[in-house]
Amino acid sequence: MSNELIINSTQNGSRIALLNDKNLVEIHYDNKEEQFSVGDIYLGTVRKVMQGLNAAFVDVGYEKDAFLHYHDLGPKINSLLKYTKSATTRNNTSYKLSKFKLEPEIDKLGKISQVLARNKQILVQVIKEPISTKGPRLSCELSLPGRYLVLVPFANGISISKKISSSDERKRLTRLISSIKPENFGVIIRTVAEGKEVAELDTDLRNLLETWEKGMKKLPTAQPRDKIIGEVGRASSILRDMLNETFDSIHVDDEDTYAEIKSFIHKMDPSKEKILKLYNGRNKIFEHFGIERQLKSLFGQSVNVKGGGYLIIEHTEALHVIDVNSGNKSSTEDNQENTALNTNIEAAKEIARQLRLRDMGGIIVVDFIDMKNPDNKKLIFKNMKEFMEDDRSKHTVLPLSKFGLMQITRQRVRPELNIVTQEKCPTCNGSGKITASILISDKLEEDLDLLLLKQKEKSISISLHPYLYSYYTKGIISARVKWFFKYGKWVRLIEDSSLAITEYHFMNANEEIIELN
Repeated sequence: MSNELIINSTQNGSRIALLNDKNLVEIHYDNKEEQFSVGDIYLGTVRKVMQGLNAAFVDVGYEKDAFLHYHDLGPKINSLLKYTKSATTRNNTSYKLSKFKLEPEIDKLGKISQVLARNKQILVQVIKEPISTKGPRLSCELSLPGRYLVLVPFANGISISKKISSSDERKRLTRLISSIKPENFGVIIRTVAEGKEVAELDTDLRNLLETWEKGMKKLPTAQPRDKIIGEVGRASSILRDMLNETFDSIHVDDEDTYAEIKSFIHKMDPSKEKILKLYNGRNKIFEHFGIERQLKSLFGQSVNVKGGGYLIIEHTEALHVIDVNSGNKSSTEDNQENTALNTNIEAAKEIARQLRLRDMGGIIVVDFIDMKNPDNKKLIFKNMKEFMEDDRSKHTVLPLSKFGLMQITRQRVRPELNIVTQEKCPTCNGSGKITASILISDKLEEDLDLLLLKQKEKSISISLHPYLYSYYTKGIISARVKWFFKYGKWVRLIEDSSLAITEYHFMNANEEIIELN
């Protein structure tokens, strides 16, 4: 199984695609203007304390106040408040916490009014991004994730991922971390730390301590709403969490992003630098790797499943509903039960992929094709759990009910990704009335005449839909060859499946779009 990361830089940020054996499994948009990403730490101000909700609303700079529940304060909240007050009023606070005296833990069943008051300044971390009409959700249990470890200030415990099953390895890691862990910092050992030497773990720990120190140095001069510690970019966070021996390549089409990713990989795992490549191809990077085509086919209401079945995906405010249909597969099996089983297995695989791809969260109800054999129902449940293992979001899968329904819960920390796949006609803007589409070739050639004969453009490229590309390049004496004889210049054509079928763009020698009236 191979993994590839494709990063396309745009004016507003980046599009990040994760490919698994050439199949798109995750797509992320890293918007430069976006704030309040999961993991960001802010200096907030308590605006309201709601005793009925046992929660507080905190101003961190978003248009709506963020939500902080009592259970998200953490047992060490008094230590955090004491440190924040000390750091914002004096410049001699120790960032290493070695001489800091921890306060007693709060009662798990206490009231938030006993801990927080209006206008109190507090360090908070975003654990859920703003979704729909809701502001960010916050926590005061601060944590800094690294490659192998997670640093937890104001704690002293050591926790190990449950996925590390070997008791000897768990003892070894606990012993190693105990020898290098600073005082008043807790550590969570991640799954990827299994088998790693103390030097690698120590380097990761030092990097996290450095991040903490840089952030805390901002506190004496920080203003309310200021970001104290920012999470790394979306691409870097994916690499931090997933980069391993199964990664084949990372392709980037922007030099600045390339340098940033290279620096991050060098700091994290220098042996992986060779898989990072700067893309310089003529076509757009997403077009070259077939990602645009996959986006168009995977984000519609109906999604085809390998073998002939298909899914219908509906989204509501309360939950997501997925209906599994056999399609034209019904005639390929020897009996109805086998048809249902095989279609359901393929559908389960595609559903696991769709949940990651669309980042669907909350409650998902799947209506599988009815099966009578209880063993087949257990097999579907087993397969679904296996297909979901690669999903980094916390999730729970329940067995099929007697009605053939499966319930899945999946943690949602970001707004669900939705890509519109139904194209609006570029000529009529959805009115349903257009000039005859067969005339599009005449309009394109009129524009080409204008640019080459009247405006005397030296070099022209045309970005257009694959159907139009085929029309102009078909045959030995193609329309493009005829243009060469007519204008004495070779016109470069670029396939772009992100365009509508009657849409095209002219570009000059500097790859800038030429605007036509």
